[in-house]
Amino acid sequence: MQGKCLCGAVRITTPDAVDMNACHCGMCRRWGSGPYMSVHAGSNVTITGADRIRTFRSSDWAERAFCGECGTHLYYRLLPTNDHELSIGIFQDGPEFVFREQIFIDRKPRTYSFANDTENLTEAEVFAKFAPP
Repeated sequence: MQGKCLCGAVRITTPDAVDMNACHCGMCRRWGSGPYMSVHAGSNVTITGADRIRTFRSSDWAERAFCGECGTHLYYRLLPTNDHELSIGIFQDGPEFVFREQIFIDRKPRTYSFANDTENLTEAEVFAKFAPP
């Protein structure tokens, strides 16, 4: 899969992935005015134009990245594992994604809902699933 930001200064390549998810946590909603829609790419990403990327360390374990030229949201990255959750918006000509999971579902405001049948995890379930042993 090949994606790019709005201005094309940053390009990201990763093996094909079709399972997408939505995060309804407060940080994601504040960052993008709605849920963060992403595809899990793990650490296998190639970035061209990395010098244009700006990052914000949003927690002790993660950072969020955007293009410093056009502001396009690029990814959420887990620092301990280098796993990337890539914004689906950068993949305009990519595969057709399958909506699989919504996380922090208990933080989702009542102002919107998705009709898709997805796995729904609460905040507690997310931390139980991904917290280090």
